Amino acid sequence: MIPISRAAHLNSIRLIATDMDGTLTIDEKFTPQLLQAFDRLNQARIPVLIVTGRSAGWVSGLVNYLPIVGAIAENGGLFYQGETQELLVPIEDVKLHRQKLAEMFLELRSSFPQIQESHDNAFRLTDWTFDVFGLSVEALEQMNLLCQRNNFGFTYSNVQCHIKLVEQNKAKGLLKVLEKHFSPYKLEQIATVGDSPNDESLFEKFPMSIGVANIQHYQTQLQHLPTYITTQSEGLGFCEFVDAII
Repeated sequence: MIPISRAAHLNSIRLIATDMDGTLTIDEKFTPQLLQAFDRLNQARIPVLIVTGRSAGWVSGLVNYLPIVGAIAENGGLFYQGETQELLVPIEDVKLHRQKLAEMFLELRSSFPQIQESHDNAFRLTDWTFDVFGLSVEALEQMNLLCQRNNFGFTYSNVQCHIKLVEQNKAKGLLKVLEKHFSPYKLEQIATVGDSPNDESLFEKFPMSIGVANIQHYQTQLQHLPTYITTQSEGLGFCEFVDAII
C-alpha cells in the first residue's frame, strides 16, 4: 500500500465512493471535521456516494441528511437516492429470502451459541447481521465456510457479520449504480475508500482505492489490499485523503 501523500493522479478524481463506519466516523460518530470535508468536496464539485453495510432502514434516513448524491446499503443490496429505493440484487420474494437467511443464522448459532442478532436486523431486506465483537479470525473463517456450503455469502466489518447472497458485494452494487446513474464517470475517475474486509471488493475492482490507516488491522485477512493508505485512522484518515485531493 502506497502512502496517500505519494498518490498519483489525485486531480483526476471526479467521484468518491466511501464506506461509512470506521472510515467516515470517529468513535462511531460523525464529526464537524467530516462535514467540513464534505463541504469542501461539494465546492470542488466532487460528489460523494456512501457504500455501507448498514441496514436499509438506517440508510434510507441517512441519505436525506448528509450532503451526498446517494447511498448503497447492505453491502450492495440496495441503492437510495432521495426518496427512491432500488433493489440491486436478484430477490423475487423478500419475505422468503429473509426466512432463509434466518435459518442460516440459526445454523451458525448452533455451532457458535454466543452470536447475537444485530439491533438493526429487523430493518434489513437483503442480508442478515449479527455482532462481530468477540469473534476470533478462526471463528469468522469457519462461519464463512458454513455459509458457502449452504450457498450463502458471508462477510464482516468492524461492526457486524453479514449473511447474504453469494453475488452480493459492494463493488458489484456500486458498478450497477454507476452504470445506471453516473455513467459519464470513468472507472479511473472514481476513488473508493474503506477500512475492513467488507470493503475488499472495492479494493479489488477499482484502481484508485484508498484504505484509512485502520485497514492494517485486517491486512493478513485480505487477498486484495487498497492501492493507497492514509497515515491517520477512521474519519481523520478520510479527511487526510480529502486534503490530498483539494
